[in-house]
Amino acid sequence: MKNIKNLYFALPKQHQIIITICAVVVLFLLVLPLKSSNEVSSNSDDEFKVGQRYQVAIPEQSDKTAASNSINLPAPPLDALNLQQEAARDLPSNIEESAAQLDWQSVTVRSGDSLAKIFKRNSLNATTTHKVITAKGEGSSLLKKLNVGDVIRIGKDIKGTLISLEYPLSKNETLFVNLQNQQYHAYKESKSVEIREAIAQGTIKSNFWSAASSAGLNDGQIISLANVFGWDIDFALDIREGDSFNVIYENQYIEGDFIGTGKILAAEFINQGETFHAIRFTDGEYYSANGRSMRKAFLRAPVSFKYISSNFKPKRFHPIQKRWKAHNGTDYRAKTGTPVVAAGSGKVTHSTYNKYNGNYVFIQHGNGIVTKYLHFSKRAVKKGQRVKQGQVIGYVGSTGMSEAPHLHYEFLLNGVHRNPRTVKLPDAKPISSKYRSDFDSIAKQRLAELSASHRAMLAMQPSKDSTQ
Repeated sequence: MKNIKNLYFALPKQHQIIITICAVVVLFLLVLPLKSSNEVSSNSDDEFKVGQRYQVAIPEQSDKTAASNSINLPAPPLDALNLQQEAARDLPSNIEESAAQLDWQSVTVRSGDSLAKIFKRNSLNATTTHKVITAKGEGSSLLKKLNVGDVIRIGKDIKGTLISLEYPLSKNETLFVNLQNQQYHAYKESKSVEIREAIAQGTIKSNFWSAASSAGLNDGQIISLANVFGWDIDFALDIREGDSFNVIYENQYIEGDFIGTGKILAAEFINQGETFHAIRFTDGEYYSANGRSMRKAFLRAPVSFKYISSNFKPKRFHPIQKRWKAHNGTDYRAKTGTPVVAAGSGKVTHSTYNKYNGNYVFIQHGNGIVTKYLHFSKRAVKKGQRVKQGQVIGYVGSTGMSEAPHLHYEFLLNGVHRNPRTVKLPDAKPISSKYRSDFDSIAKQRLAELSASHRAMLAMQPSKDSTQ
């Protein structure tokens, strides 16, 4: 203490004054009380409360300052966060939750494609291909044979693993293959098809095909309608201007969207003043109003043709051989490749080629009947094969002694050629007596619908007075 005092008085007088002033200020600050404890407690209650949260403004920092002061904290686990993921589009409901977000690709099947080739192009290996084809459940084997133009949807996760595959089998059925618990499972889903009945009607002005097409019938329906009445009406020679038709048929819808036409349910055809009715029964066959089968044991014409280029004649000048000879069949002119069907059920006795007949097929039927089909571009059956009426046996061509694409068709009874267009054909069996009551009920309803449609068609036609 004595040394401090001697040091103080050894200083210059100016320094002694400054030190004395600083000492007095410090002493004043220490002695003077700021607030009493009671005041602090009172103010504290007014400003803050226990258990209450208060928002404190944090001073803004520059990017550099914030970066320098940032601390890398460990991220919380994902399951501790309350996150909502949007389900992938059209994802089947039975896929695991971890696969909810997928990368979807649509792949069109090319010519020569297999599932393995498609997977390889999409970075999926052979092991995945095998697992998918051998997936548990129903239908995965259908992926072994793909149709050109089909579209397959492939859903992969972020690791590139195949999670889901969708393959449309038809307009209303889809095959799904999904990964669940490290195992692929396959199943099929079908959408219900809604049937709505529709009506088409028309009057023939030039030809049946044009009139039916103008009435809104597609090619398949036109051929079906001709086949229904084909045993009673020759659509090549019997059709006249003014003939009319009236058809009730099915339209098919899925979820309100039109997908195509279905069966012809009933039809009426007026040919040269004679009225024919055909009504479809639950057995899939067509019957007249009195229950007689519309089907005969043989078709009049086994091909959909444009016209008859040469009729059955005992004497005809051959255009290639340049001599007169019998023409023991009927020539139906049609485009190359037009399907030809068996006129009746039987066994194929010949299916081969020679320079006269070209590609040809002979069929042996019961009761001593043989039918012959000549000049095919391609044959579709083999010798010894059994065929059913309406089954495709070949395709129209111009092979052998032929000047243009056509089918030469012959009908032999006990070895004697008969005119295929005029020979009497045996009828198929009528409707069974045990179903007759059910059929009569359906027939009554269909005939009433056809009659109402026919009256409506007549009402829409302009009267003779208005046209004059």
